[in-house]
Amino acid sequence: MPPPRGPVAAEPPPGGYRRGSAGYRRTSAAAFLAGAGTFALLYSAQALLPQLSAAFGVSAATASLALSAATGAIAVSLLPVSSAAARWGTSRVMTASLAAATVLALLVPLSPSFGLLLVLRAAQGVAMAGVPALAIAYLGRTIHPSALGGAVGLFVAGNTMGGLSGRLIAAASADLLGWRPAFAVTAVFATVCLAAFWWLLPTRDAGLEPRRGAGVSAPRYVAEHLRDPVLLRLFGLSFVLMSAFVTVYNYLPYRLLAAPFALSATAVGLVFLAYVPGSVSAGVAGRIGDRFGRRAVLWASVLLAQLAVLLTWPDVLALVAGGLVLFTVGFFGAHASASTAVSARAVHGRAQASALYLTAYYAGSSLGGSLSGLAFAAYGWTGIVGFVSCAILLAAWLVSGVRAGR
Repeated sequence: MPPPRGPVAAEPPPGGYRRGSAGYRRTSAAAFLAGAGTFALLYSAQALLPQLSAAFGVSAATASLALSAATGAIAVSLLPVSSAAARWGTSRVMTASLAAATVLALLVPLSPSFGLLLVLRAAQGVAMAGVPALAIAYLGRTIHPSALGGAVGLFVAGNTMGGLSGRLIAAASADLLGWRPAFAVTAVFATVCLAAFWWLLPTRDAGLEPRRGAGVSAPRYVAEHLRDPVLLRLFGLSFVLMSAFVTVYNYLPYRLLAAPFALSATAVGLVFLAYVPGSVSAGVAGRIGDRFGRRAVLWASVLLAQLAVLLTWPDVLALVAGGLVLFTVGFFGAHASASTAVSARAVHGRAQASALYLTAYYAGSSLGGSLSGLAFAAYGWTGIVGFVSCAILLAAWLVSGVRAGR
């Protein structure tokens, strides 16, 4: 029998959807598509940084603000959005968030100046905040705990594939048509993801119904989470790992376009195919963490990321490509494990816990991604390797203190 059209149920069963059920498949697929559409819009700019530098006559560090403006806006919007969802409903806010971000994406390529482009990207970041702020909390309330790691892993995989698709679409389109059409083509891709997300997700908010006065407890939950030493370490881990990750992907294209590699823009865009094994590692890490414990996965992922960034140091294309793949696998394994650990530990106020984790995540992207440009300007790729290694050492110290729970 073919799967039913539209929502499968208004509410999940007690305890949440179990792996293998229709509700689990549709809810997980909807979260995957929401992440894919959002992150395609967010990270398409990263593939266009060299073109933006040339078009507006700005440095690599300044061009990186096209990404940092959006991620910074997401960081400051996550907590307000999570509180708004308690009043108006999670799925409604997620749908409105992705829709508004898509509309703004159509305005970005019309920017006559770099300053206005940054303003529009920041506005887009505010609009995009609903999906990363709420998706993991939504899964935590609708998916059975025994299947949560796999569902969160699929959402992270959607983020990964969205980031990959946005970068590849933007890089190829820019090579053929220029950076302005590249932004527009990515917006069309996100519109398709939005339509599929809306079709798959249950129409009601499945355990997260809006209710009068629901936002009153949000500050209390935030305060509780900020007093939890394990959650604080997980938030810090989010910040430093994302600082390292966005640094590598921001400045590697500049390195590969220059001597001794001198690759074309389309060839440089292919480095983002490293996101494919990263996408796989997110789902695998979630399942391994469910079975053997998330702290072990965090250790393995952090150590792999450190080894990988050292491999990118020599000017040997094969080592750079291999190191990038391993670094991506390590990052997404750590991210999937840490974000699942946050949702599992925060029995109450999951939306606020998720928002705090992602506030740190996008703050790391915004601050680390731009500040590391100074190291790149001063010392080239050696400066990037040093910056990232320091971030990973700090991440290892944070993981060493994550002892409670699985």
